[in-house]
Amino acid sequence: MPTVLPVKFPYIVHELWFDPGTTGACVGDHVIVTTERGTEIGLALRNPFNVPEEELGETIGEAELSSVVRIATEEDLARADELAGKGEEALPVFHRLAKASGLEIKPVGVEYLFDGQKAVCYFAAEERVDFRQLVRDLSHELHERIDMRQIGVREEAAIVGGYAHCGQELCCRRFGREFEPVSIRMAKEQDLPLNSSKISGACGRLMCCLRYEFEAYRDFKSRAPKRNAVIDTPLGKAKIIEYNTPKEELCLRLESGKQIRVPLAEMDASKAACEKSQELGCACRPDTVLRSTLDKLSSPEIQMALAELDRKNGLLPEEETDEQDIFVEHVKQSPRERHNAQSPTGSSTKTRRERRKTTVPEQQGATKATQNKMPNKRRHHRVVLPAQAADVTATAAKTVAHPASKPAHTHKVRRVRRPGDKGGSVGAPWSERAENTNRPGRSSRSQRAAKQVRKPEGAPQASGAENAAAPKARRRRKRPSGEGSKSSE
Repeated sequence: MPTVLPVKFPYIVHELWFDPGTTGACVGDHVIVTTERGTEIGLALRNPFNVPEEELGETIGEAELSSVVRIATEEDLARADELAGKGEEALPVFHRLAKASGLEIKPVGVEYLFDGQKAVCYFAAEERVDFRQLVRDLSHELHERIDMRQIGVREEAAIVGGYAHCGQELCCRRFGREFEPVSIRMAKEQDLPLNSSKISGACGRLMCCLRYEFEAYRDFKSRAPKRNAVIDTPLGKAKIIEYNTPKEELCLRLESGKQIRVPLAEMDASKAACEKSQELGCACRPDTVLRSTLDKLSSPEIQMALAELDRKNGLLPEEETDEQDIFVEHVKQSPRERHNAQSPTGSSTKTRRERRKTTVPEQQGATKATQNKMPNKRRHHRVVLPAQAADVTATAAKTVAHPASKPAHTHKVRRVRRPGDKGGSVGAPWSERAENTNRPGRSSRSQRAAKQVRKPEGAPQASGAENAAAPKARRRRKRPSGEGSKSSE
């Protein structure tokens, strides 16, 4: 089994194999080798290794395996630096002459071989060009034998170098491999957008990394359930909406709309899926998510849903609702209901009217006198009929004129104020005051002061002494009972 040493050259994209012989060259050494172009210097990429005869024949074909002359010395490295400097100085001359010739070519670089026999000019072009006149001009300017080499755009990117969309150095520059064909089918298999600006590299062709990851995507899709397939989970049905091939995960959408990611290795295949795969003669794909897989997720929503599921199945006890829990929705209560709930006896709060009825029950046969003793604590504007107004006025006039003749059981009659009567104007009859109920306005203080007891016509006028002896009406009069007007009659 032959031993080979891979060597990389500056203007050659792929590596070349050489026989290390007894030189002892290893990875990282610069070596001097002989090629079909002459003597060159290159860099060893790996340590020598053995290859089968079949693989060696597929790589180099019918050509013989060249040998390594020697490991580069300090003088060889100094000469290599000098030749690289000459090549950089010759590149502007190549640009100037190529532009003057009018040829549609793009100069890439100039390389001086290690033995100094000739200079190789590399250029990129879309089609074949006739560069014979350009070779004469270059030989006259550089005073060297000129060898013209046309390269493709991918080789140009590998020689010049640069950075890709991912921020890393170009793959063709970093890896010493041959260019492998890349198709648009590889981009489709990796679910990439079919946009030329996004899947093309610096050279304008499809990116080389599509070829590197194509096998990994194809292997993962052959083992994972198909996209948009419906699978079973402990929380119900779920739909596969996305793949994450580098991590080998599936993105699922549950019935509730929640999206989760589960590893493919932690999924299981049901009995029905195994039987179907045997009938069709294909690989069995998992279609069930295990409970242990969901328990590993850190999503609080998933954990709460699993706890609720266990509670329904009786695996967990029912939670007791705490009244002080802030998440419990309390029912709003009226002030009366809150007072009833807080009262020690728990009895309902009664209104004033209900308490009054409870204190003095209205029994069968109760007298009006008993009912009149009931306190009337609410202010009611009572309507005085015109027929009753004359009797009430006459009684009040006798009381003012002759205080001694005032009956003991007689109650003071409160003047009735109604909205719109302006506090009762002096001289207006009671009938007019009772009828003016819809007149707007409120009585002022002066009108209330003028609201005196009017004596009927024909009544004797009291003297000054009697007027002085008559008691003054108190500003705050005692309110009659609910049936006071009837009792006065």
